[in-house]
Amino acid sequence: MTKLIVFTDLHMVPEGARIIGLDPYARLLAGIEHVNRHHADADRVIFMGDLTHRADTPSYERLRDLLSLLTPPAAITIGNHDHRTRFLETFSHVQPDEDGFIQQVIDFDDCRAVLLDTLFAPPYDYPMSHAGYLCETRLAWFDRALAGAGGRPVLVFMHHPPHKTGFTGMDAIRLGNEDAFYALVLKHGNVRHIFAGHVHRTIGGSHRGIPFSIFKSPVHQQPMPFDTPDTSLSVDEPAAYGIVVVTPEGLQVHNEDYEIAGREVDIA
Repeated sequence: MTKLIVFTDLHMVPEGARIIGLDPYARLLAGIEHVNRHHADADRVIFMGDLTHRADTPSYERLRDLLSLLTPPAAITIGNHDHRTRFLETFSHVQPDEDGFIQQVIDFDDCRAVLLDTLFAPPYDYPMSHAGYLCETRLAWFDRALAGAGGRPVLVFMHHPPHKTGFTGMDAIRLGNEDAFYALVLKHGNVRHIFAGHVHRTIGGSHRGIPFSIFKSPVHQQPMPFDTPDTSLSVDEPAAYGIVVVTPEGLQVHNEDYEIAGREVDIA
């Protein structure tokens, strides 16, 4: 049974910097140590974008060195807070696809994992590039990735949710071409689950008949009121990552609030 660990929205910053008083480096380090301690047998640790907060080279360098501490192998894609060129300059071991996008296919015995690059850039023209987009080239790549699954169920990992989640501000900067994305998903009929980040909340459900899961950040989280238009508002809540286990009968999705996770047990 394939086991995948999922981190999203790392928002790494240069040394000494903070986000709402929180240290992204320390929080991610604690998450990596937690994974190494309890999930060293994971088949992959998948990182779903917003690797840095400002897409600066020092932050990418700090993140690269931090991820080298992982015991399981890593797979990475990018989000709206990232910059493809700067990312690739620092993460020189990451191989982009034939068109330069940070996406890949990973085949396991019981599933195919597809990582999509949903960054709407270049040009890095904010606020528009905070929304996600899959251009025709990436849609064609996705089409081939689904077509070549060879009977395996497909798990899709992407930064931007491909549909509304109920949060007004974040929904305005979700994936911009939802219909084109779901046209391919429904055409092939082999996508078992969609995983995303971007919203900094734990959300689960289904859309157009396809189950989805969205995970929280290791750093700062989205305030819970749905009608908040300001996407920069953040709260300090426990850091988290996701655990995905493929079973013979389907799929299990867990959320690990590792910052407050206790391992000492007693009889309730």
